[in-house]
Amino acid sequence: MRAALWLLGLFAIAAATALFAGNNQGTVTVYWPPWRVDLSLNLVLMLLAGAFMLLHVALRALAALFQLPVQARQWRLQQKERALHAALLDSISQLLAGRFSRSRKAALAALAQERTLDALDAQLPQAQQIKVLSHLLAAESAQSLQDRPARDAHLHLALTESSERGTPAALETREGVQLRAARWALEDRDAPGALARLEELPVGAQRRTFALRLRLKAARLDHRTLEALETARLLAKHRAFSTAAAQSIVRGLASELISDAHDPAQLMSAWAELEQGEREMAEVAIHAAQRMVLLQGDLELARAWLMPAWERMVALPDGLGDALRVKLVRALEAGLDSVDADWLSRIEVAQRNNPRDPNLQYIAGMACMRRQLWGKAQQLLTQAALGLQDADLHRRAWQVLARLAEARDDVEQASVAWKQAAQVDYP
Repeated sequence: MRAALWLLGLFAIAAATALFAGNNQGTVTVYWPPWRVDLSLNLVLMLLAGAFMLLHVALRALAALFQLPVQARQWRLQQKERALHAALLDSISQLLAGRFSRSRKAALAALAQERTLDALDAQLPQAQQIKVLSHLLAAESAQSLQDRPARDAHLHLALTESSERGTPAALETREGVQLRAARWALEDRDAPGALARLEELPVGAQRRTFALRLRLKAARLDHRTLEALETARLLAKHRAFSTAAAQSIVRGLASELISDAHDPAQLMSAWAELEQGEREMAEVAIHAAQRMVLLQGDLELARAWLMPAWERMVALPDGLGDALRVKLVRALEAGLDSVDADWLSRIEVAQRNNPRDPNLQYIAGMACMRRQLWGKAQQLLTQAALGLQDADLHRRAWQVLARLAEARDDVEQASVAWKQAAQVDYP
C-alpha cells in the first residue's frame, strides 16, 4: 500500500513539473557589461538545484574529512574496550574450568586495559563494576591457589573501588564481594572473621538465603549454638532445605544447645530458648530430660518435658522408633525414685492398654519395684526380658530378677537370672 502511494506521489510530482516546465516562457536576463545573457527560467532553476546539491556534497565531504581523527580514536577505544570485555570473560571461563593461574592473569589483563582506557579519558558506564569484578576474580583465583597475601590485596582493592556511594549495580557487586570474603574466611576455618564479614552487609542482604547458609556454617564452626539455631529457623522458613533436612538440622542444634548446659539453671534457660515445636520433638525432650537427670536437677520438670513423647508412644505403637522408645524408658527409669502417683498411674494404665509392649512391661516392672510390689514386678520383668531388643535393658531386667530371687532365697532362680544377664550380647 505504501509503495502504491509513493508511486502515485511521484506521478503527481512528474505531472506538475511537466505542466510547469512545458508551458513556462519566462526568461532570466543577466547583465554583465558589456554583455547581456538571456537564460531560460527552467535552466536557471536547474542550475540552482545543481549548485545546491554540489555545495551539500562538498560540505559533507569536508565534515567527513574533519571527523577522521575522531573516528580513528573511537575505533581504537572500541578495540580496547572489546579487549577488556574479552579478558574479563576469559577470566571467568578459566576460573570455572579450574585454571586459576590463567584466570588471574586474564583478570589482571582486564585491569590493565581498564587503566589504559581511563588514561585515554574513555568514560565507560560500567568502569567501576568492571574493576570490582576484575579484582574479585583475581582474589578468587588467588584463594584457590592458596595465595593469601594476593587475595587480601585484591579484596581490599575491590572493596575500595565499590564505594558505598556508587551506582546500584556497584553496591550489589560490593555485597557479592563481602559474601565471597565471608566464604573464604569459612574455607580458612576463620568463623569469627566470616561472621564479621556478614555483619558488614546491609540488613536486607543479611537475610538472603546464601548469607544465612554462610552464617549457619560459621556459627556452628564457632560453637555459637543459639545463633546457629536461630539461623536454621530462618532458613527453614525460607524453604532453603527440605522439610526433613530442616527438622534434622534444627533437632541437632537444639540437642547441642541442651548439651552445652552445665547446670540445671543453664539447662532451663536453654529449654526456654526453644520454640514449642522444638520442645515437642521426642529426641530433644528425651535428651533434655536425660541431661536434667545427669545434672541432678528437677526430675519432676524433666518428666513434664517428656509428656508429649510419652503420649505419642502410648497412643501409637509406631509413634516413636525403637531407639527413641528405649531412650524414653531409660529417662523415666532414672527418675523413678522421685516419681509421683500420677506418673505411676500413667505407666500402669499404658502397660495395661499395651500388654505386649516389652518396653512398657519393663518400665512398669521397675515402677512396681520402687513401690515394693515384688510379685508383680517379677511377673512384668520376666515378660519384658523375653521380648526386649535393647541389650542394656535386657541385661538390667535379668539383674533385677536375679536380685528378687536372692531376696526370696531362691538360689537356683537367681543363678539362672545372673547367667542370662551375663549372656546378653551387645551389638
